Amino acid sequence: METSQSNEPRTSSSAPVAGATACDLVTVPTRQGLEAVDILRRAAADAVGPVLHDDGCGTLGFLVPAGTAAGWDVPGSTCTGTDGRGLRTDPEPPVAGSDWLLPPGEADLATDPVVLRRALGEAARVLEAADNCR
Repeated sequence: METSQSNEPRTSSSAPVAGATACDLVTVPTRQGLEAVDILRRAAADAVGPVLHDDGCGTLGFLVPAGTAAGWDVPGSTCTGTDGRGLRTDPEPPVAGSDWLLPPGEADLATDPVVLRRALGEAARVLEAADNCR
């Protein structure tokens, strides 16, 4: 499964965001992301942090701990650091045209990147197998 590496979150400013949580954002295609959310929730519901759905870009974004972007190397995904700006984790989505799939307050503060890496790999394999059965 190939994906463009240009899934940058759209933010309006480089200034710190009031009420922001220090986190990075892993962005994947919606189909793979939904499969990964299912895998994560079946394995351990508390392993999933807030998930943002950006319908306009066809992506899901997983909030992960700050610093994850420095070592993120999962093919088909992009991890963007917030450079200390953080993301708001209030009920309003931080990106125009998006909405929370798993809103803050109903999920952990962030998804464990090791667990997410495994779930994304498994999701890619499941989707590839399904596509090859057609």
